[in-house]
Amino acid sequence: MVDLQQRFTELAAPGVRLLNPYQPGKPLSDLEREYGIRNAIKLASNENPLGPAPGAISAARAALDDLARYPDGGGYALTAALAQKHSVIPAAITLGNGSNDILELVARAFLSSRHEAVFSEHAFAVYPIVTQAIGASARIARASDGSHGSAYGHDLAAMADLVGPDTRVVFIANPNNPTGTWLKDKELEGFVSALPDHVVVVVDEAYHEYVGQPDYPNTIDWLSLYPNLIVTRTFSKAYGLAALRIGYSISHPVVADLLNRVRQPFNVNSVAQAAALAALEDHAHLEKSVRSNTSGMQQLTSAFEELSLKWIDSVGNFVCVDTGRPAEEVYQALLRRGVIVRPVANYGLPGHLRITIGLPEENECLIGALREVLS
Repeated sequence: MVDLQQRFTELAAPGVRLLNPYQPGKPLSDLEREYGIRNAIKLASNENPLGPAPGAISAARAALDDLARYPDGGGYALTAALAQKHSVIPAAITLGNGSNDILELVARAFLSSRHEAVFSEHAFAVYPIVTQAIGASARIARASDGSHGSAYGHDLAAMADLVGPDTRVVFIANPNNPTGTWLKDKELEGFVSALPDHVVVVVDEAYHEYVGQPDYPNTIDWLSLYPNLIVTRTFSKAYGLAALRIGYSISHPVVADLLNRVRQPFNVNSVAQAAALAALEDHAHLEKSVRSNTSGMQQLTSAFEELSLKWIDSVGNFVCVDTGRPAEEVYQALLRRGVIVRPVANYGLPGHLRITIGLPEENECLIGALREVLS
């Protein structure tokens, strides 16, 4: 077995040999099977606890009648609806199997072993994965210490210092996962406007719908000014369609054309397309989801304050809390009590846990378990 592992590892592309695959949150079924627990709760993967809009579920069920047919490879109806929603032309839209797919398309289109990608410490784990897999070099900027910008968030000055002649892509998550920190309008546009022409900047807005701050950027309005800008969005979070894997990007049509050249045929299935199209039409469910998240965030942070725990202020549907001890111990103790959260030591935060905002009763269950573990 060892000989085989060495043999095939040596055959793999250089960037893949030392690659650590993405580690998703622990599934509920695994926890219940391993610990003999029933009615466990999962607050680990930043899913919408309300689930999808009813119309999206109905549309998905209806689409099952055509499972023998390939999906619309260009996603005509969904692309048209997204173009109308964002006031862009359809040629500016690229559909992905989740927005993660878009991030990989960017790497395949613009990175090579001769190039570099720049991103922040504590940033989304997929950025280093797609960079390394393609054989490019990662330049990782230190996170902000809070002296300018949010602590643990992007330090745009530090990122700008790493941009050089070999840089081809800059990844920015706004809000950032796992910290929940965010960048304001003027600071982000100042950074984007100063980038050289040979650099493509990806602004990953997976949690965009949850942000209510008035000076949060409307990056889509910048596309006419900055043709090197790519904005990514997803239906996995606020729209509650995580299982169907569907996201998209908005960019200059020339950039979108390049992304579509490396996009796999039929990368977005017909059920996902139908559900996403219906989800876009249900504004009331989206607003309800955002209100639920706001109250749930208050519920959790109030409990953290009562427990004398520090947390990173978040505008997403999750919050990163400092346990004051090695977080893996707390994580394991919560598992034994039927609560799944997310340790983030792999993001450089060994004392923190990332907790998804759940339903009120789920949040209360987490709070009770946390009190027991920390007492």
